Amino acid sequence: MTAPVVPLWRTYIVFLLPMMLSNILQALFGTINSIYLGQMIGVDALAAVAGFFPVMFFFIAFIIGLGAGASVLIGQAWGAREPERVKEVAGTTLTLALAGGAAIAIFGGIFTRDLLIALATPANVLDAATGYARIMMIAIPATFAFLLLTSMMRGVGDTVTPLFALAFSTAIGLVVTPALIQGWLGLPRLGVASAAYASAIASIVTLCWLAIYMRRTRHALAPDRAFLRGMIPDFALLRKVLRIGLPTAVQLVVMSLAELVLLGIVNSFGSDATAAYGALNQVLAYVQFPAISIAITASIFAAQAIGAGHVDRLGAIVKTGLLLNLIMTGALVALGYLLSRLIIGLFIIDENVLELAQHALHIVLWSTVPFGMAGVFSATMRASGTVLVPTLLSIVSILAVEVPAAILLSRVLGLPGVWTAYPITFCTMLLLQMAFYWFVWRKQKIERLI
Repeated sequence: MTAPVVPLWRTYIVFLLPMMLSNILQALFGTINSIYLGQMIGVDALAAVAGFFPVMFFFIAFIIGLGAGASVLIGQAWGAREPERVKEVAGTTLTLALAGGAAIAIFGGIFTRDLLIALATPANVLDAATGYARIMMIAIPATFAFLLLTSMMRGVGDTVTPLFALAFSTAIGLVVTPALIQGWLGLPRLGVASAAYASAIASIVTLCWLAIYMRRTRHALAPDRAFLRGMIPDFALLRKVLRIGLPTAVQLVVMSLAELVLLGIVNSFGSDATAAYGALNQVLAYVQFPAISIAITASIFAAQAIGAGHVDRLGAIVKTGLLLNLIMTGALVALGYLLSRLIIGLFIIDENVLELAQHALHIVLWSTVPFGMAGVFSATMRASGTVLVPTLLSIVSILAVEVPAAILLSRVLGLPGVWTAYPITFCTMLLLQMAFYWFVWRKQKIERLI
């Protein structure tokens, strides 16, 4: 008797839900830390952390790109039922990630203050921002390993283990951050740096737990002898990972550089504007979770379909991703508008800053939908190894649209002009990605990369 065919949208949902919960938990740690800092210390503490956000994003762009490249190859190898190949890709990628993380840790430990000064961090929060940022960068090898492992797990269809790991990490952070702020049990009072120390401790402890858990459950990516052998770099595999991952990393670097430009503009309006910027990013992160998760799901499903020789399924994968983005992200956007003041009030108690952040949210929020739809197109194409053109289209949108629009509109409209650049950029990105997918990519021959 033939087994019933499960609708693709249900498969999406089953894969999506643990990933979305993982993303929520990952952001929850940062969000609750922001609430702790804003409520227990004040707006200046929130501004200090917000000022470092684009810098951190700049550094982790590298690992996100590696994770994207590795996940595509792992997905194709898993779809082709080649588990040894999966571990070879994972091990080689992890070695490169740890080497890059060590370099950033050394750089960050030495040049943190100089970097923040160059970013025009307000003088009244510079010392606090430096203490926070230095710890975050020194701990970045553990952050890299954690982010990469959870990304590669998704390549083998596992979204549950990352959920467990992030739940464990978040639980640690929820306790450690206030303990270090208030000096519970005789612990030192570390001020703004408390959040950074909590993040570092949570990452290291969770990595240790994850290694033990994966060994016991015989996970496809468990750190066994085969995985350790795979950590001896295979440069042929590494080139394939970098072929996919580097353009993605470059795109993210360009995005982070653009955010640095925008942050510089925002900083020129004072620390209240900087704090509003930080609160806006926190809210947008949650609204973007469905969009990002759907794009990742589309990429994994497409990679596995290509590996299994089912290229004919790619069109349905894209259509389902677009529909789910419209429904799920659209619903969150509507909810965000209805509850905007209540949500912003979780992060900010100062009335002036609250008004600034709420106004920014009203301008930016709806653009999350075209952002997510553009992500579905580019992620699916990336799964086939077509990375360069979709990446260039995104970069063009950022450099030729976002940055000029933010600069010009800020001069005409003031601070709201910066926020207006976001929807203009995301709509442009959607139109370009959709056009390339429809008129070029669909007509190409799709083959396995590994």
